[in-house]
Amino acid sequence: MFEKLTAVADRYDELERLMADPDVAADYALVAEYAQERSDLEPIVQAYRAFQQADSDLVEACEMAEAEDAAEMAQLAREEIDRLEPHRQRLLEELKHLLLPQDPRDRRNVIVEIRAGAGGDEAGLFAADLYRLYNRYAEIRGWKTELLSSHETGVGGFKEVIFQVKGNWAYSRLKYESGVHRVQRIPITESQGRIHTSTATVAVMPEVDDVEIHIDPKDLEIVATMAAGPGGQHMQKNATAIRLIHKPTGMTVVCQNERSQTQNKLQALAVLRARLYEVEQQKLDDQVDADRRAQVGAGDRSEKIRTYNYPQSRITDHRIGRSIYNLPGFMAGEQLDEFIDELVTQSQAEKLAAVD
Repeated sequence: MFEKLTAVADRYDELERLMADPDVAADYALVAEYAQERSDLEPIVQAYRAFQQADSDLVEACEMAEAEDAAEMAQLAREEIDRLEPHRQRLLEELKHLLLPQDPRDRRNVIVEIRAGAGGDEAGLFAADLYRLYNRYAEIRGWKTELLSSHETGVGGFKEVIFQVKGNWAYSRLKYESGVHRVQRIPITESQGRIHTSTATVAVMPEVDDVEIHIDPKDLEIVATMAAGPGGQHMQKNATAIRLIHKPTGMTVVCQNERSQTQNKLQALAVLRARLYEVEQQKLDDQVDADRRAQVGAGDRSEKIRTYNYPQSRITDHRIGRSIYNLPGFMAGEQLDEFIDELVTQSQAEKLAAVD
């Protein structure tokens, strides 16, 4: 590990020298590339140098404790050892985490698909609640969202809603939201006050470009249609919506939120590329089902990653066995990071165990 850390530190110093070179400074693209690489290495180098300093201080304190004749100075040296040993160990653990292989997709923007599962109209209303949750969470983190496509129900919910989240490290956080979300509450249409259980599925896919996923135009069937739902006279009179069908896989994407066919087509292609990339990634990960739907299961009530219990104001994440009792705050995006932070820690612990 320390050989690797030394190599990382050497590369960091080399980048510092290169960026100070006038010939390099004249090449803006190269400077940007070096700056990004340096930024990626900086947390590792800072932690490594802090560890080296703590290690050196600990060795010095041990030598003082052994060699010091004065009892008072020896005691001070032992106190310093007691302080430095846990500090050194914390830095060592931090370095192990920093050296874990990064998911190359973590920095990317994402495309999120939310679909109503079991539960009829109530499932659609819950899908709309999740859509608002992620929009508020994105706002808190300084990310931007853009609605790509939606299929509304008649009671204010969504059968399906697809949107994009743009922001650095968006995938690194939102990827943990993929799965079946279960809600337990009294629907607004329930006259007898009975608690119902409904579900919605969430799929989070990293945005990819056409270099990574090549789509042959011959494999596409593109149909222009009238935009459904409210949208004004312009939307209703012109065939601006795009239905894109990928013939080899049968995948269908509908985008209708832009006012031009061209924009809707570009958005539909972005969604299709993300879906196809997800299928390929699942194959590489040796998942049982290469279909994109394997990410969220069938949407049955028995399959769940999280439960939202409104009568108890409780949200439980079943993957980490933790509950939060502040449902209004959670649905406002304020406490989602508490779950995600623990899921990140759990994922890193599993990776460390695999390395060990």
